[in-house]
Amino acid sequence: MTVGALVRDRTARLCLTGLLVSGFGTSAMWLTSGIWVKTVTGSDGLAALTVCAMWAPVLAGPSLGAVADLVPRRLLLVTVNLVMAGLMASLLLVGPEHRIGALFAVLVVHGASGVLLDAAEAALIAAAVEARLVGDFNGLRTTANEGMKLLAPLVGAGLFARYGAGPVVVLDAVTFALAALVLGRLRVEEPAGARAQAREARRGGTAAGLRLLRGSAELRPLVYAGALTMLLAGLNGAAVYAVVDDALGRSPAYAGVLYAFQGAGSVAVGLLAGPLLRRFPERSFAAAGIAVFAVAVGARALGGGAVALAASLAIGAGLPCVLIAAMTAVQRETPDVVLGRTAAAAGSLMTAPNAVALAGGAGLVAVVDVRLLLPAVAVAGLLTAARLRTGRWGRASRAPTGPSS
Repeated sequence: MTVGALVRDRTARLCLTGLLVSGFGTSAMWLTSGIWVKTVTGSDGLAALTVCAMWAPVLAGPSLGAVADLVPRRLLLVTVNLVMAGLMASLLLVGPEHRIGALFAVLVVHGASGVLLDAAEAALIAAAVEARLVGDFNGLRTTANEGMKLLAPLVGAGLFARYGAGPVVVLDAVTFALAALVLGRLRVEEPAGARAQAREARRGGTAAGLRLLRGSAELRPLVYAGALTMLLAGLNGAAVYAVVDDALGRSPAYAGVLYAFQGAGSVAVGLLAGPLLRRFPERSFAAAGIAVFAVAVGARALGGGAVALAASLAIGAGLPCVLIAAMTAVQRETPDVVLGRTAAAAGSLMTAPNAVALAGGAGLVAVVDVRLLLPAVAVAGLLTAARLRTGRWGRASRAPTGPSS
């Protein structure tokens, strides 16, 4: 019923369509860029840096998010997609001797555009979609993202293997352009006093979102728990090949099967998130998800193919819960004038630890047996869930009824 209500809501429908379209090209490019760099340079290190290039702008989230509070959000969504379409297409005009350097520059801008688009979309949805449906939208957004990650990288890798990088670049450029056309159909009325609001937003500075998160007893626990959980998720991700080799005795390619099951779990929980968030407070929903994630990570250390597949499915189902709950709470609790930078700050705080842990975890796995590391990650996850559930980071949050405003 709520999915139908979202589909009937023009703003939600167009935003989800734009996300699906651009997300397909982005997911295809995410994998292909590493393959491209490895093929041209032969360097594993440079190939790995393509992911870092797209992740790096997340660290500037609070500053980038401020743009979404200063510029009309519909205009920002359309403009960023059009700029990225042109920028991706420009890679085809660069000579072979400079193309890898240009690719890294474009990937950094690609990552920055993702931060801008996420911040603008979060603020726009909070203002334009019925409050009780915001959690459903965030859940379906997760479903769309994870669904693209299951299919698009395979398409990108297949195109690259047969035709080279050119068609994948064109695919990403075209999907950005199509997303701009879709989002250009949004009908978003500029709120009364928008100019005064923009002046107030400038006075707040880029750190206004961080200050709001730090001072909010509602948001601080969810964001802190999300950051810790994503740190643990990064350690789990760094250990996946060790699990495949040491615990399962499989070839490295089997990691793709585990990731597919994990993606399927995330797709499923995205569809259930909205109804569950109407039934339970965000903190309870997030704590339950963290606990499921932690138990599943610990189960991975037991070995056995069936256990590994079930654990991957549970990891995929549990991990997004805290992210969905935190962003829904941010959209509900944050004044519109600082919502863009607050959403971007929350996103940065929760996703940056994942990148750090992936890098550090690679070294940790080399010296610590995965059968010891994963149970330790599981215990830390259960402690995080317990602390969030018992309110140790602040007072218990109320049921998410949403503002009237």
